[in-house]
Amino acid sequence: MKIGTVEVEQGVFLAPMEEVSDLPFRVLCRNLGADIVYTEFISSEGLVRDAWRSVKKLTLHENEHPVAIQIFGGNLDVMKEAALIAEASEPDFLDINCGCWVKNVVARSAGAALLKEPDTMVTMAKTLVDAVKLPVTVKTRLGWDKNSIIIVDLAKRLEQEAGIAALAIHCRTRDMGHEGAADWSWVEKVKQAVNIPIILNGDVNTPEDCRRAFDMTGCDAVMVGRAAITNPFIFRQAKTYLRTGEFEASPSLQERIDLCLQHLRHSVAFKGEGLAVREFRKFYSGYLKGLYDASSVRRDIMRYDSFAQVEERLWLYHAQLLERGNAEHYSAELTEYEEHAMAV
Repeated sequence: MKIGTVEVEQGVFLAPMEEVSDLPFRVLCRNLGADIVYTEFISSEGLVRDAWRSVKKLTLHENEHPVAIQIFGGNLDVMKEAALIAEASEPDFLDINCGCWVKNVVARSAGAALLKEPDTMVTMAKTLVDAVKLPVTVKTRLGWDKNSIIIVDLAKRLEQEAGIAALAIHCRTRDMGHEGAADWSWVEKVKQAVNIPIILNGDVNTPEDCRRAFDMTGCDAVMVGRAAITNPFIFRQAKTYLRTGEFEASPSLQERIDLCLQHLRHSVAFKGEGLAVREFRKFYSGYLKGLYDASSVRRDIMRYDSFAQVEERLWLYHAQLLERGNAEHYSAELTEYEEHAMAV
């Protein structure tokens, strides 16, 4: 697939996630094999008002390209101005959030609210395509609810009337939120109706899911969201599996702790220590998943407010596990990925 000058084959992308896909996490995921990464979704109103939190999200690093900046909003003029501001940060392309289901976004006629106003969504997309020199893409859902699944016709209009470069589809309706199973069958139907690249999102949780998505739907790329929080190694694992058909061994204890601390260190440099340490708490379960007595370590470090405290506790834990012996490092549980690898 190709978006502007970016070309990838069987791409595995990091999804845009609020308070997750910030700069340190994007760089980490790129280093672990993500083909394209997306920023957190950024308020167009915040960019136009020069709000610090929104502008900060525009910060990109040379090592994270290719990267997309995603913006959201319900006002066409504001979205156009925000797109021009975002373009100045020199991402590889711009993405319009037309799928966020949370109430405070929908209440502003933004995100998934545009699924109830497809004419407005198409007009917005065309407005941004005409306004900027970069490729413009859209991320949306199947429809507002199960009685209004409009994705096939919407995809055709976004391609033909708006001229977008690619479409990412979260294979749930707005009313589902993150509940229920994603219905991938609609991606195959969209692929038959359009010529632009189609990116599948929703229930892509393992390397095997990636392969199944490509085989079942003919999608051009897959997008990993929440699974990347609990397993940032999924990008490397998925690329290996897609390339060779073989499962990677689990990351070593040393690699887990090294990467966790590297990630936190970069977050501290980017955000400041207090904020970074607090916001990082969501990631510990992923780095420590499957390790013996990890829950007690998490309880400790969730109370800490400095990098030094976290670092000291993790290296103490590392030493304790080494003392127990290699056979017990992963005795707490096996991930679904590991269970399947052992079964085959």
